[in-house]
Amino acid sequence: MIHVPVLLNSVVEVLALKTGGTYVDCTIGRGGHAEAILKAIGSQGLVVGLDQDEEALGRARERLLVFGERCLVRKANFRDIRGELEKLGIREAHGILLDLGMSSEQLGDPARGFSFQEDGPLDMRMDLSGALTAAEVVNEWPESKLFGILKDFGEERWAGRIARTIMRQRGRKRIETTSELVSAILKGMPRGRRRIHPATRSFQAIRMAVNEELENLRRGLEGAVECLSRRGRLCVISYHSLEDRIVKQYFRQMSREGIVTDLTRKPIIPDKAEMQQNPRSRSAKLRAVEKI
Repeated sequence: MIHVPVLLNSVVEVLALKTGGTYVDCTIGRGGHAEAILKAIGSQGLVVGLDQDEEALGRARERLLVFGERCLVRKANFRDIRGELEKLGIREAHGILLDLGMSSEQLGDPARGFSFQEDGPLDMRMDLSGALTAAEVVNEWPESKLFGILKDFGEERWAGRIARTIMRQRGRKRIETTSELVSAILKGMPRGRRRIHPATRSFQAIRMAVNEELENLRRGLEGAVECLSRRGRLCVISYHSLEDRIVKQYFRQMSREGIVTDLTRKPIIPDKAEMQQNPRSRSAKLRAVEKI
């Protein structure tokens, strides 16, 4: 089955792709968005693809091999976009895309430790060369810090109870696997029917802490706006309220300062057909600005 990237048609339309232009896919993943951009910008166009996940880069390189030197794929965190473009001798880009979602490969690989539905080691690193793992967060961080990330990053109602339960469980035995973490989370929550899996928010919070996702997003947005050419466009696809709030507030700030024009007063969301085809797209929101 061919994977169709989230909001693909909207991304292509909002970026207003120019023949021969230079574009940056800051989270290239499987390369679907990059492939569509490369097809649209012609033989003189260039796409720079960044990703911190080496496994994702391998898949993207294979998919985009046919485009040769028109697609430059680099291992990097998008927070470092300015430095990466400088290394390549690129002064500015006509368009930049940030898709902040997790791939099905990342979620489906138990060894990565992202999923509460698959038993695996407590890892959760996007960049496998990173030092901090979920195991360290869960087993070594103090209760106050655990409570803080569960509350702030996970927006978890039962953050205090879950943090205390994790402390008790790790006091008896180090929590090593995702299933052991799920068990601790469930013990810290009252029973009852829920719309989403009870561990969803806690896993999100710990993953965000391990990968410094919100700080990286703030830095990445700043760098991306700086790297845009005049009339260049920045598109960001977010998947939960914390990310979307940061993007919305930053775009509003840049608009007030006269640096960009906001192209999406209301975010673009998938239509019903896309949601049915790809249920993970349901929470996606696309916002975009154009540099003045």
